[in-house]
Amino acid sequence: MESSAEKSTPYSINYLYNAYNSVKERKGNGLAGMKRWDREIYYYDTTDDFEIEKFAGRFLHLLSEEMRLKKKKNVLFLCIGTDRSTGDSLGPLIGYKLNESGIKNARVIGTLDHPVHALNLEYSVKRAEKLYSDSIVVAVDASIGNLEHIGYVTMGRGSLRPGLGVRKNLDAVGDMFITGIVSATMDGDPFLLQSVRLSVVMRLADCISRSILLGMNIIEKTVDNFLSEASSL
Repeated sequence: MESSAEKSTPYSINYLYNAYNSVKERKGNGLAGMKRWDREIYYYDTTDDFEIEKFAGRFLHLLSEEMRLKKKKNVLFLCIGTDRSTGDSLGPLIGYKLNESGIKNARVIGTLDHPVHALNLEYSVKRAEKLYSDSIVVAVDASIGNLEHIGYVTMGRGSLRPGLGVRKNLDAVGDMFITGIVSATMDGDPFLLQSVRLSVVMRLADCISRSILLGMNIIEKTVDNFLSEASSL
């Protein structure tokens, strides 16, 4: 069955804005949300009729709340991973797609040409803190989960720990996170990511990047409408 991520997306801004408002009204009730480690994490299956507008609505809701609570005005996507490993290439692939789309109302660090990985993560985070201190940081990375969750996207508030699934002790990063579950293991085998199917990574990258772009598009259109109305007064 063809996934929604592979179809055209004729969703209007009003349609997506209504999805966002619907998320606000149903706060805490679902959209595949579940409590883990004392925080709410939302799961989305990209293998079976992935609904981009629902993911975009939830993303916009979480992002708006974080920006309000932390009094931040901008958004930075920190896309973590390396193009030298298929399973770990999800982050830089998403960063590449966001940049190629010409995203205007957010910054992106971590692409296929300039990846953010274990060796330069600390430097990249410090640079981001210095240059983009007014931004909410959305950390994007591949993750390892249960076998039945391969191909799922997770999203939530709080930071993530890059490399934890393959026994790398890296600092937690981000104000909120988006991950794609690319494989399953219990022993932290670092070579596992080398055998991940490229089709899984590409599907996750398409679903996540397109959902992010739809959510950010709502923000851009809302601001444009506000400025237009203000100038006409």
